Amino acid sequence: MPTHRLRGNLLLLATAAIWGFAFTAQRVGAEHVGAGTFNGIRFALGALVLLPLVRVLDRRAAGGPANPATPAASRRHRWRAAVVPGLFAGTLLYLGALLQQLGIVSTTAGTAAFITGLYVVLVPVLGIALGHRTNRLTWLGVVLAVTGLYFLCVTSDLRIAAGDALILASAVAFAGHILVIDAVTDRDPLRLSIVQFLTCAGLSAGTSPWTDPAPFSGVGDAVVPILYGGLLSVGVAYTLQVVAQADTVASHAALILATESVFGVIGGSLLLGETMTGRGYLGCALMLAGIITSQLRPVPRTSRDGGPAGSRAPPPTTPPASGW
Repeated sequence: MPTHRLRGNLLLLATAAIWGFAFTAQRVGAEHVGAGTFNGIRFALGALVLLPLVRVLDRRAAGGPANPATPAASRRHRWRAAVVPGLFAGTLLYLGALLQQLGIVSTTAGTAAFITGLYVVLVPVLGIALGHRTNRLTWLGVVLAVTGLYFLCVTSDLRIAAGDALILASAVAFAGHILVIDAVTDRDPLRLSIVQFLTCAGLSAGTSPWTDPAPFSGVGDAVVPILYGGLLSVGVAYTLQVVAQADTVASHAALILATESVFGVIGGSLLLGETMTGRGYLGCALMLAGIITSQLRPVPRTSRDGGPAGSRAPPPTTPPASGW
């Protein structure tokens, strides 16, 4: 494997680890502050961390620090182009993050990580309504993931805990968020991310009087989880992903980032002492298999001249740089 490819894959693995351990930070934070407060501060911090990166990338696009920076008119145009889609994406991100943070209060970090990971499977399913194509591996992934969800969350009397249900709903919102981002890939991704993070932060803080028992109280006790969620999970992980994906391929990136759920379980076990039953671990294994399978593409049939006999399936959906 070329050195640059190995470096890219290792950086993506680090990104997945940061995001996975973020579930532990969220679980700890939920014990001290409400969901709106936690997300409001967290995503505001993430947006602020990314702002300096805009200048760096603008200079790189202009040819380096020795050349003039990107013209002001071009910069303003990129910001304006990111506003509307950023507002839509940020609203869905807010909804997903709110439901996730409300749900994680009454479940484990590991369970939350695997249920959230279902958004990868849900994206192509919801995309059917938008005319997106799927393939047999997508549906096999859905079957595996749903079966795993049953073993992980459904009790013997066929009930699902309220916290797990909220996180499952958040996965649907995150899948919708991915579809919005996918529809505006021609926009500046960094500016789009900043706008959506600020939107999410504003909505989270603005609705905290209704979502939090005591808005903005207990922040001092949750400083470490909030800083991890904002600085590392959003700012650092986003930067690592941007750098890494320049040195790897989309299919590898999607599969490596799918290990986020595994790191979520590891973090919950090492730092919070969480455990699962054998049934729970079986559910996690099936869900991970479903997530990975849904990202694979069938090998195309070849015609006699060696070319593909049919059109290829769409490329795998890479998890967003939302720092969940």
